[in-house]
Amino acid sequence: MKPIDIISIGEVLIDFIGHEVNTSINRTKDYHRFLGGSPTNVAVNASRLGLNAVLVASCGQDGLGDYAIRKLKSNRVNTNYIEKSETVPTSVIFVSKSTDTPDFIPYRQADCEIFPHQLPDAVIADAKVFHTTCFALSKNPARQTILNRAQKAKSLGLQLSIDVNFSERIWPDREEAKRVLKQYVANDPLVKLSEDDCYRLFAAVKSEEYIFDYFHGLGASTICLTKGKEGVVVSDVNQGLFFQKAMPIAEVKDTTGAGDAFWTGFLYAQLHGRSLEETITLAQKLAAIKLQNVGRLPDNINIKALLQE
Repeated sequence: MKPIDIISIGEVLIDFIGHEVNTSINRTKDYHRFLGGSPTNVAVNASRLGLNAVLVASCGQDGLGDYAIRKLKSNRVNTNYIEKSETVPTSVIFVSKSTDTPDFIPYRQADCEIFPHQLPDAVIADAKVFHTTCFALSKNPARQTILNRAQKAKSLGLQLSIDVNFSERIWPDREEAKRVLKQYVANDPLVKLSEDDCYRLFAAVKSEEYIFDYFHGLGASTICLTKGKEGVVVSDVNQGLFFQKAMPIAEVKDTTGAGDAFWTGFLYAQLHGRSLEETITLAQKLAAIKLQNVGRLPDNINIKALLQE
């Protein structure tokens, strides 16, 4: 048995999330500090669901980097492959608190300083899932490290995964982004993307059919498109199309990290051999829990009960 369930590679950063709801960053007075970064959230969520998660990332040799490591350790995430840069500080992002898609301002520093020695062959060989994000692929040296190590992971039989969380604010060169995505998706990862991601990546509204054809054409067998209040659609080359309505939520408190909660549930169910329908259901349940909580997922989630409901 492989001891590592998920290697999550990419940005560890600090989210400063606005305290006032649905207020622009311009008008937000107070911010609360949270550990952030999509691969970081997935690693923390996975660990809190009882999976063995390794985070491969870089932060600064500073107070915010110390805070990030402390929070990761308190959530039992393996931090052995996180580097502390002595030349650049920890990356931070200011985020408006929103019940819709939040506004943000990124200050990127150490997050992209990921090097091959942080992903040794032996660690990859011990893992089941190799997960990353569009954000992580947007800058070198992290980009080249992830692309090279992804090929190794594929050759060792891991299931690859990517959150296509594309933003032109993070990655201004759309065509370069498509070329890099093409290289990664050639490894047949599970692909997660939202309608917002697609609109930003293609700079236009595209049909589900176009989106699915595009990513299947790059080499992905399973593509999960989240549509907010319109639910979720999964296209699988072997099993066809699956649609589920969104779960009703009385009050949305915080959307930041909901996609990461969703995708952790998706990966958890896939690791446990569940059907695609069961996988989507569990993913939606975790996203719904996250939407009703500010910051991270709450403690003591009974994942086995959620799987059986």
